[in-house]
Amino acid sequence: MMRTLRTFALSAVSAIAFISPVMAANVPANPMPEATEEFVEKGRGIYMNRCSFCHGLLGDGEGPAAKYLDPRPRDFTLGTFKFRTTHSGELPTNSDLFRTVSRGLPGTAMQAFDNDLIKNGLSEEERWQVISYIKTFAFEFEDPDLDPVLTGKVISLPANPAPFNAETVARGKEVFERAKCWSCHGKLGRGDGNKEFREDDWGFPIRIRNVTHPWKIKAGSEVSDIYMRFTSGISGTPMPSFVKSLEEADRWDLANYIKSLQHELTSHQALKAKLVEVDVPKDPADALWDSAEPMDMRLAGQVIAPPRWQNPSIEMVTVQAIFNDKDIAFKLTWDDPFKDVVHDESQEFDPVELTKVGGFNSYVETIDMIPRELETLRDSIALQFPVKPPAGTKKPHFYRGSSSDQVHLLVWKADLHNAGERGTEEGNARGWKQPIKPQAEDAQHISGGAVWDQGRWTVVMKRPLNTGDKNDVQFKPGIFTPMSVNAWDGSNGEHGLIMSLSTWHYVFLEAPTPTKVYVYTLLAFLIMGGLGLWLTRRVINAKESEKAGV
Repeated sequence: MMRTLRTFALSAVSAIAFISPVMAANVPANPMPEATEEFVEKGRGIYMNRCSFCHGLLGDGEGPAAKYLDPRPRDFTLGTFKFRTTHSGELPTNSDLFRTVSRGLPGTAMQAFDNDLIKNGLSEEERWQVISYIKTFAFEFEDPDLDPVLTGKVISLPANPAPFNAETVARGKEVFERAKCWSCHGKLGRGDGNKEFREDDWGFPIRIRNVTHPWKIKAGSEVSDIYMRFTSGISGTPMPSFVKSLEEADRWDLANYIKSLQHELTSHQALKAKLVEVDVPKDPADALWDSAEPMDMRLAGQVIAPPRWQNPSIEMVTVQAIFNDKDIAFKLTWDDPFKDVVHDESQEFDPVELTKVGGFNSYVETIDMIPRELETLRDSIALQFPVKPPAGTKKPHFYRGSSSDQVHLLVWKADLHNAGERGTEEGNARGWKQPIKPQAEDAQHISGGAVWDQGRWTVVMKRPLNTGDKNDVQFKPGIFTPMSVNAWDGSNGEHGLIMSLSTWHYVFLEAPTPTKVYVYTLLAFLIMGGLGLWLTRRVINAKESEKAGV
């Protein structure tokens, strides 16, 4: 089971953290075949091998992996399905189920099963077979009076919806404000409208969706997908249908506005630090940051070593850097709907607790095992660098280095910052088995500032380029220095090794061009120019001499 769960978690995290959501064909090539006894039996075999680990042998959402997943796997026996093209409260169509099975649900453990997307996927016929078996779990599918196709409860998309442009986006913003969508999703769509956790109809805690992160929008991030959610609602959650409260045109405009809020990820893996001739700022609001290049760093749950955490809240951190001849500062920005500035050490996770779920297992359960609640644990973030300058492609392991290859970390803690203390500190690690060791007070060269505003933290950490400390990273222009991020969301129960983390990226400090380079360039230009004139003159003289001889 350990190997299966680990493979499952790593696959899910990789899909969430390192690729954009890929969309399979939404429409099958052929309608669902007749659900004969043989056809359903083949579906049962596929379900047992590929689906029961999460959804359970009985289809009740209680598979052995279920308690480690957030959101929880669907309970098929209730006949309640979130993502449909049918009216609120209705069953999904066969095509709806096919779409979900084929392309999966981004931001969840539900992977895509289209064999055109993954090597070990299912053919179209196999997907129909497993769907035919899934439908046997809920008696509602057997009642023709509840069939949305037969009863005309399917939502049809118009041939020419409202175009995506500045006009429809502006109208959609007005709808967003008038319909009070911000009361849940926040004024800027970051999911910070509610100051408390919500629950779904099954009693499990849920977070309001951050609509600016398209990779977390489960049923698709295109305008038509978003429109469908406003129209159908999401059964079992606080997300209602707006059919009765908003006209169709308003829903299309609103979908366009939500689309306009989506963050477009940067693609580069090396951050270019900006060279300035003024003091390096440590104020997150300093206008100088507007001129610094941003780089998005994707994070995944820490599933490398126990305690393994596969449900991270922070999946992207945007980093900027500014330096001068003395100092360097990093600005880190990430979305977090709750400002967690309290830290109760008594609530920290005891790794011994892992033995209570079996010595073979080292994954953290989503409920009860850690306190996923407000005002309990702090928000925090850390930048990590190798202490030794990289030699070629050799780097320490991005998960806290090793005993022979230590890493240097710049750590910021929200509770210390909120208490008016120095919120940042420098530390070192030699592998994950030991906690970060803070450096002595006289070796702390770091300072900075932080602010939380409308579901977003912005933190600046500033220190000298070179400290002279053999345990510190030393920043030198012209060198690509490896850099990675560790992040903790306190209200998500994250602390210690229960966190999200990135792999290595790089920060590059552009070396100023020496004056002699310009001098040499000018001299080379003058020399080449003079040589050209001399050669030209030689040719002209030769031709004149030849003409005179003739």
